[in-house]
Amino acid sequence: MNDYIVRATAADGHIRAFAITSRDTVEEARQDHGTSPVITAALGRLLSGAAMMGAMMKGEKDLLTVQVQCSGPAQGLTVTADANGHVKGFPRVPVVDLPLNEQGKLDVGGALGLGVLSVIKDMGLKEPYVGQIALQTGEIAEDLTYYFATSEQVPSAVGLGVLVNPDGSVRQAGGFIIQLMPFTPDEVVDALEKKITEIASVTEMLEAGKTPERILEEILDGFGLEINDTMEAGFCCDCSKERVSRAIATLSRKDLNDIINDGEGIEVKCQFCNKAYHFDIDELKEMRK
Repeated sequence: MNDYIVRATAADGHIRAFAITSRDTVEEARQDHGTSPVITAALGRLLSGAAMMGAMMKGEKDLLTVQVQCSGPAQGLTVTADANGHVKGFPRVPVVDLPLNEQGKLDVGGALGLGVLSVIKDMGLKEPYVGQIALQTGEIAEDLTYYFATSEQVPSAVGLGVLVNPDGSVRQAGGFIIQLMPFTPDEVVDALEKKITEIASVTEMLEAGKTPERILEEILDGFGLEINDTMEAGFCCDCSKERVSRAIATLSRKDLNDIINDGEGIEVKCQFCNKAYHFDIDELKEMRK
């Protein structure tokens, strides 16, 4: 198993925890979209966070979308995850070049700037649940922490990290989400808050060879950690030529006629994975019928 998510509890069920290793997932997204390092880091953090948030959902067909709309040069990111560890996403602008930030790290906050983070949960109800916050730092982990506290009223600690090699490929990627359940004793809250301030960064832990299980052990040592299960995770796009053709078929007859009269086929790319689908004139005429 390469990329995977761990689900766990601690402190007699007062804490629930998730951790992920996601290097292959983020590297696949990087290759699909040709992202520059700072966008690789931004998209990778969001993919990792959304994959864990998807693992929180209960229904097999539940879907979660996390969307960032922002004023910075990145312009925005969109990521979708299901309850089974599958995640996909794309950046609005794949290549952004910025100097490193004051800490000598990739400036994800500078790439995003001011903006809004939206979480849309489609759980098969009449209307999807939508939660929305203003970006706090643009570094994504802090923004998701704020989202959980304000939109879902769940005190949480989110850590996300992506380490990029000099050649632009992904060296490490992963993260954790630690959440406090209602009526958690104050001493547990205080001890956890202290522990969170003492741990190394996500990328440092991954570089030290720590697995998701070991990351949770590092954070929840002394809290009676119980690993409940593990789940494979990966970049997974469900696009197909049939699905794209159904989308094309929704064009007006006039628009289809214009395309056909041009005498050339068309190529349509999936936003999420950048895979190209070609349709020749005969296929377009069949759709027109």
